Amino acid sequence: MPVTTKTGDKGLTGLFTGERIAKFSPIMEANGSIDELDSFLGEAKHHVPEEMRGVLEKIQVQLYDLMAELASKGNYAKVGEKEILWLEELTKRYEKELQLKAFVLPGSTVASAKLDVCRAIARRAERQVARLLLDYGFGKNALVYLNRLSDLLFVMARLIEKREGKLREVT
Repeated sequence: MPVTTKTGDKGLTGLFTGERIAKFSPIMEANGSIDELDSFLGEAKHHVPEEMRGVLEKIQVQLYDLMAELASKGNYAKVGEKEILWLEELTKRYEKELQLKAFVLPGSTVASAKLDVCRAIARRAERQVARLLLDYGFGKNALVYLNRLSDLLFVMARLIEKREGKLREVT
């Protein structure tokens, strides 16, 4: 399959439905942020502890499924309650070890800073998917997933800082 197709040269791109839409449409804006998040997670996984690399890779696969869901206008949905619960369980497990008591200054280590960038991109994607849900009626699971993912990325970043003795709480 060729990479260069020239089908987007007029500012349109194709959805899984076969429909052509503007590259700046809310669907493509959301998918662009999710794609950006996926790329930054790819970078972050080279800096996090080994135990967290598999988590980030699994998330990367799930993000492709989220993008497919949005590109099908909700007709293809592989990410659901099971994946959301997985994120929640990981967050609870890491929180138990973390025991955060105050606000923190992000980015005390390279690994945590990489995860904080991912968290911020996940929050942007979440806002964009919220628009899809409220204006077009699809993306509910994607919205919840991105919300839980940003929580997990925050907790993972703080846990790395705690383990390295560099957690900077602000009181």
